[in-house]
Amino acid sequence: MKSKGVAVPYVIWMALFVVIPLILVVVYAFTTRTGGFTLENFASMGQYVGVFGRSFLLALVATLVCILLGYPLAYLLAREQSRLRGMATLLIMLPMWMNFLLRTYSWVFLLERNGFFNTLLSTLGLPKLDIIDTSAAVVLGMVYNFLPFMVLPIFSVIEKIDPRVIEAAQDLGANDRQVFRRIVFPLSLPGVLSGVTMVFIPSVSTFVISKLLGGGMTLLLGDLIEMQFLGAAYNPHLGSAISLVMMVIVLACMGIMNRFGEGEGEAVVL
Repeated sequence: MKSKGVAVPYVIWMALFVVIPLILVVVYAFTTRTGGFTLENFASMGQYVGVFGRSFLLALVATLVCILLGYPLAYLLAREQSRLRGMATLLIMLPMWMNFLLRTYSWVFLLERNGFFNTLLSTLGLPKLDIIDTSAAVVLGMVYNFLPFMVLPIFSVIEKIDPRVIEAAQDLGANDRQVFRRIVFPLSLPGVLSGVTMVFIPSVSTFVISKLLGGGMTLLLGDLIEMQFLGAAYNPHLGSAISLVMMVIVLACMGIMNRFGEGEGEAVVL
């Protein structure tokens, strides 16, 4: 009974800030302004198919870039000595101590047409980069802000791999490439999938990054939802419908990736 009593605050918290808001989103998505049942909110979403496609595409690109950058970094950190590893981990986490809005706004200063990078390029006699207010700038902002969420889960999993497993593979004649392909990478897949989840979900729903670095030219789902609740075209019912569809799609993608991870784990065991 005591253990159940400890869980009561957690259950109340989940009910107030997770369950009830989700119920309200579902109710708003299936109702009109007068409170009647309707599917019109979902039918009218057809005009925003391009926004859905752009959001998931940019989130996917950012996630892939984070994997390509984050996995080697996590692997190297897991193989370094503890002192260097701690310093490198601190450097990775240091930007996270700063406000998310300030971190993103700093890239505006760096990338704008008369910003730091273009001033430096002009000084060196090189052509300026016209990257601000583009999709590339949005992806760059996603990678910068969410890369630590890819590195840390992978690092945590690789660090816990028993060195004796690697030694056993080497004793059986496996070279470094085979050890990585047959042992390290399969065992690190749970960390990869966790990192993909932690990067993809905030990337597909972000609106601050696209607003600051995209200059309003790259409309994403987060911006579209914000417009329905705070913009001039106030329509919380449509905004709830978009949020609900986005949540279902994201959950489906996460379910597919989790099933893929389970299959890989079974293959390693066999």
